[in-house]
Amino acid sequence: MNTTTTTLDLGRQSLVSRRDPLDWLFAALVIGGAAYAFRRYGAAMDGYEKGILFGAVPALIALGWFWGALRILAVAVGGATLLAINLYARTTDSFGADLVAGGQVFWLKYLLSSQSAILWMGTLFFMSTLFYWFGFFSRQGGDVRGDAAGLRIGSRLAWAAVFMALTGTMVRWYESHQIAPMVGHIPVSNLYEVFVLFCWLTTLFYLYYESHYKTRALGPFVMLIISAAVGFLLWYTVAREAQEIQPLLPALQSWWMKLHVPANFIGYGTFALSAMVALACLLKTSTTRNLWVGLVGAPGVVLALMGLYALLGAPDAAMQGALVKGARMLGGTTAFFALMIWLRGPINARTPTLELMDDLMYKAIAVGFAFFTIATVLGAFWAAEAWGGYWSWDPKETWALIVWLNYAAWLHMRLMKGLRGTASAWWALGGLIVTTFAFLGVNMFLSGLHSYGTL
Repeated sequence: MNTTTTTLDLGRQSLVSRRDPLDWLFAALVIGGAAYAFRRYGAAMDGYEKGILFGAVPALIALGWFWGALRILAVAVGGATLLAINLYARTTDSFGADLVAGGQVFWLKYLLSSQSAILWMGTLFFMSTLFYWFGFFSRQGGDVRGDAAGLRIGSRLAWAAVFMALTGTMVRWYESHQIAPMVGHIPVSNLYEVFVLFCWLTTLFYLYYESHYKTRALGPFVMLIISAAVGFLLWYTVAREAQEIQPLLPALQSWWMKLHVPANFIGYGTFALSAMVALACLLKTSTTRNLWVGLVGAPGVVLALMGLYALLGAPDAAMQGALVKGARMLGGTTAFFALMIWLRGPINARTPTLELMDDLMYKAIAVGFAFFTIATVLGAFWAAEAWGGYWSWDPKETWALIVWLNYAAWLHMRLMKGLRGTASAWWALGGLIVTTFAFLGVNMFLSGLHSYGTL
């Protein structure tokens, strides 16, 4: 028998032996939670939904083992959701829990109902952004590791916002099932719900990179895109009363939605994250002239073209409204970029090294591209089930393909041609324009099979 043992073999531990008691406790809680959900709601699940539930168990355990902070988040969200469910279940109507309790029971009204939790999410994200920037420009903010008190508070507020967003999402899922038969659905079916998804997913990816690279100095940039999304969400809620839970349209009544939409928004979120990191890179590497031309001049030209079209194209009322919304967003973006250029000196003194930002940008795009590819394939299968064909060149599908090709080309140029630095950052930032149009612009200016997401 060969008993030769090398030093490397002695130092190598198996996957199981590396786990500590907290890891196993977390695994037991996840398995117990899944068993509870199956026992209570299994009768309402079809085979696909049961498969998703049981597939989520090892995935969540693996994520918690990979990143310890997720264990605390998952347990806290699970506990808060169960508390909300129990509070709702104290009063019932002819169908199930009486949702009127959401406006009468103190903890539901002010904290744990889906609408309250999501409003807290927005407040905490705004506060996180402010503290990140206060800490960034503080005297201690010059340390690129981001050890200033304001940056630490901003990071903790971001975690709190993610907690409230996930709690609101889970409670909204429960609430939808208590309205009436066939109304219940996973809350990723309209712009209101997917904006919540975008906010917490993007923030969670950033917080992982913040921990991985041991710097909070990019938080101020990334949280700006989150705050912009929250601002849009609040406007959309007021303008359309979008917080109201609606029955699913026939095309959305598919288990494919549970997979396609989250995978899609992992792509959107990481692409947005990479773009904000790219902005920090450009402020450090590009000339002032190029920054004014690219960051201020380009949106200004688009804004002028939109105004010319409004004057000469005689658009209908719906298109005029879309043009006004687009003009406001472009105007705000232009003003923001001008402010960044004006402050580039103190900003550059506080941002991390170019090598770190370039590596983070690459990893974010690589992760996003992988999930966006999966989402596109899943979307094709969903389209075949709903509309009888895998691809129909619908505007949403066409722009999804454009987004995919853009980042496929970016990754190809990086891996095969060594694309780095200023050119890479400009491309990643430009990708945010393409992604935003695919996400929102198509809904504002075009119509098609995906018109259920119109503004």
